[in-house]
Amino acid sequence: LFPVSNLCGKCRPSDTDLLQPSLNFLYWSLHQTTPCSQQRAVAVLLSNVSLLELLQKVLECTWHWSPPSRPAYLSSEDALLCSGWLLVASLLVYQHRYNTEVHQTLSVDLTEVLKAVTFRNKKPILLLVSIMQFLRAVLRQNFSSLLVIVGQNTAPSASQPQPSSLQDTALHPLAMQQVFSLVVSLQNLLVHKDLLLSQAVVACLETLVEYLYVKNQDVALHVASQPWHRFLLFTLLSWGQKSFLQPEVLRLMTLFVRYQSSNIISQKEISQIIQEAAEANIAELPEATSCALHLFLSQV
Repeated sequence: LFPVSNLCGKCRPSDTDLLQPSLNFLYWSLHQTTPCSQQRAVAVLLSNVSLLELLQKVLECTWHWSPPSRPAYLSSEDALLCSGWLLVASLLVYQHRYNTEVHQTLSVDLTEVLKAVTFRNKKPILLLVSIMQFLRAVLRQNFSSLLVIVGQNTAPSASQPQPSSLQDTALHPLAMQQVFSLVVSLQNLLVHKDLLLSQAVVACLETLVEYLYVKNQDVALHVASQPWHRFLLFTLLSWGQKSFLQPEVLRLMTLFVRYQSSNIISQKEISQIIQEAAEANIAELPEATSCALHLFLSQV
């Protein structure tokens, strides 16, 4: 781990052939190890100033991203961005968990992060998922981290959101306008019928509403009860038989039950889920479906 992290620190973002597998190795090392070794691995990586400076440059390359010549093609540059965002998201989570000393902070523009998700612009699904993993991590930490400073774009701009109400102040650094733009974008991404993307979107939506509930319960309940959610739900349910037992549908249903969005999910839908679960062979359900069904029933 030590020599690979040192090697990364000597690279430039353009060294994709070397950097991308190296960052993947660092990411894998964090996740596929024992808790004791994980804590040591986090300390090694966070003490490497050159590595963190390199990660800062990699993240900034995202804002200059341009669509590939082949839309469905994941270029080496795209793959590097994915690896960079996933590694930073993991470091963010584990630094907080182990309260690890930080030798170099990273700076991320929240406006650009939200724009990357809101205006998809043909971005590869894996890159969107990676950025959403980072967004979930900072939301869970209330945008307060020793490792990553998340701020709004300081450049003067007509679109720069300014705190215009008590709600904006309560949700800082997010603004209500940004919250609703993000929710609409997540809803739109859900209908792409991509499993990996759907899982990431629902997880991001869950974390966002949790964050809002802590900051301002009225705003959280308002977001969770948007009528468009019901149309989204019907769209997801039109995918085929036993559609209620899709993991992302179950997790969405759980979200609406948790925040008492009775205009989105009715007693009829709840009964139908329970009926489908009763008729299914529980032992043969995929693990993701079993976990989502357990959470739904517990919430009910």
